[in-house]
Amino acid sequence: MITEKHEDHCLKSCSAHSYIRKNWLGSIVFPFSALLQQSEFLDQTEVLQRAQIFKKNCKAMFPNRRIITTVFNDEGIQFLVTRYIKALNPPQQLLDIFLHNSNATFDLIARFVSLIPFMPNTPDENDGSDIWMTSERCISLAIGNKEEHAILLCNFFLYFGKKALVLLGTSMLEGHVAYVVTQETNEYLLWNPSTGQCYKQFDPFCPLKSVDCLFDDRNVWFNIQQNNTPMAVFFDYSKESFWKQLLPKNVQGTKVQSIQPEEIMYFESDKSMVEDLRNRIERTLKSKVMEWRPKHPTHWNRQCTFILRQILPKLEFGIGSFVSSEGDNEFERILQFYWVTGFPIQMPYTDVRSIIDAVYQTGIHSAEFPQTEFALAVYIHPYPNNILSVWVYLASLVPHQ
Repeated sequence: MITEKHEDHCLKSCSAHSYIRKNWLGSIVFPFSALLQQSEFLDQTEVLQRAQIFKKNCKAMFPNRRIITTVFNDEGIQFLVTRYIKALNPPQQLLDIFLHNSNATFDLIARFVSLIPFMPNTPDENDGSDIWMTSERCISLAIGNKEEHAILLCNFFLYFGKKALVLLGTSMLEGHVAYVVTQETNEYLLWNPSTGQCYKQFDPFCPLKSVDCLFDDRNVWFNIQQNNTPMAVFFDYSKESFWKQLLPKNVQGTKVQSIQPEEIMYFESDKSMVEDLRNRIERTLKSKVMEWRPKHPTHWNRQCTFILRQILPKLEFGIGSFVSSEGDNEFERILQFYWVTGFPIQMPYTDVRSIIDAVYQTGIHSAEFPQTEFALAVYIHPYPNNILSVWVYLASLVPHQ
């Protein structure tokens, strides 16, 4: 935005100074691998061979659709993907927050999975040499690929008795994706493990572009419907005219031992380590903001910083209004004297550089208007196994003229 300021006691015909001010609306990220993806996109030996033939036949019918039937574990042993699906316990900490609201608990579990850092995408996925870790390994290492995230979320939902499957498809924003489908009373829900967001099947804002393949602990189903967009897909995979199944019905009822553990063990994150990290991030960001403004002085507004620090913890669980009741009067008082511009950024913790880049891209630091002040607050919410949710709020404050 360009703001013109006339000199005091000067007529409008006098010259005015123009100042540029950036108001950040939001951002969107396209992984480079999504642009590269083109259209080509121990089990019994007999079953593994059958899986390869099944995949080849499916690809012959719909070459552009995704299908994964077998993968290797981290020891190089090949398994059917069905053996990765098993009900597993989420952290007890997540179950204790919303004791009487199961939907809020499911949303929180999806959010927890989305906070586990992702491995860099590879353009050659689905080339027959996929390597997947178990859910326990994904949690202990605090990293995983898209499919491992979806399997983890699916296994958590199965723990509650939900009917859940892993969905392979493509997204307008992320390229190749793995979602989780849950069958509710009157509808199907589509869960994106990358963001923790849930969409109804007919939600026009769902970024999922194609539904290509489903699998659970019993079977793999390939979508042979002509229209594979989520809104058009008939999800009843018992209909053989809509879904081609890997294992015949007389085989899929046979329980094969899962490669997942009986349960996942969790440990509590070190709170002192988290607080040290929060302080380090805040100090680094303040230093960077001043570094990014070499031609302008940077003044920090302590009162606004204090209020932002009260707000951020409440945003993690989406409880309460944006401004806490006790801080209401103080924030209103600031708005009487300042034009405040800012936005809370939330991201999983991977490294400090990623946080610096995210804050820089907002452009809030580039405000040129004279007497601009800034407020910066950082909050880190620790989940088990050192999986951290980072919140950063950078705001600029311009005095009202």
